[in-house]
Amino acid sequence: MDRSLSPLGARERLIFALDVADLEEARGLASSLAGAVGMLKVGLELYCAHGPEVASLARSNGLELFLDLKLHDIPETVARAVERVAGLGARYLTVHASGGRAMLREAERRAQAARSSGALLELVAVTVLTSLDGDDLASLGVDRVPAEHAVALAELAWGEGVRAFVCSAAEVALLRSKLGPEATLLTPGIRPAGATVGDQKRVSTPESAIRAGADRLVVGRPIRDALDRAAAARAIVASIEDALEGGRR
Repeated sequence: MDRSLSPLGARERLIFALDVADLEEARGLASSLAGAVGMLKVGLELYCAHGPEVASLARSNGLELFLDLKLHDIPETVARAVERVAGLGARYLTVHASGGRAMLREAERRAQAARSSGALLELVAVTVLTSLDGDDLASLGVDRVPAEHAVALAELAWGEGVRAFVCSAAEVALLRSKLGPEATLLTPGIRPAGATVGDQKRVSTPESAIRAGADRLVVGRPIRDALDRAAAARAIVASIEDALEGGRR
């Protein structure tokens, strides 16, 4: 399957990481980017500061919600959390694939039950964080390089019914080849050419990630810290469109 022919448009593929703690600042960012991005990602900082109220930031601006909570706990605790998030109208919720088969199985079972009742929720398994490299994994007792470990974790989650994954652009092509077109791949660590890397270790430009097979790109600081945030977002969307057009030729 040619991924460039996916029904997702270029703007829908761009997820803005709403990585701030102040609710009013978050509201302003969401409003200013409503027509320039396809989805808002709310992470731990904002969610811990304001709780489920943050779900309205996406809904009120006509955007989908991605709750990036990276759940990792005993199976029943995670499963109950999945039920709660489904009620918030979130499209995506992250869980750590390293939580194991039982946790993933119970979480996916609850997500499927929620979808059968009309919810949109889809679980996204986090493989290897983009802030980690091979040395970091070795210090944790993992004797695989990041790409191998990402594939192993993705295949573990796939076996329990999860069909969406977070992975760096370095692993996108490999995961696509292993999991096929049915998998949805979300890629953080995206930096336009010339942007600072920050604390990310495995980064990519938007064009490279899309060409490698990513479905959606998560971008935070390059948009948040821009003087004209909407213009920065539109420039990334344009680069995504260029990559898609290149794939069609």
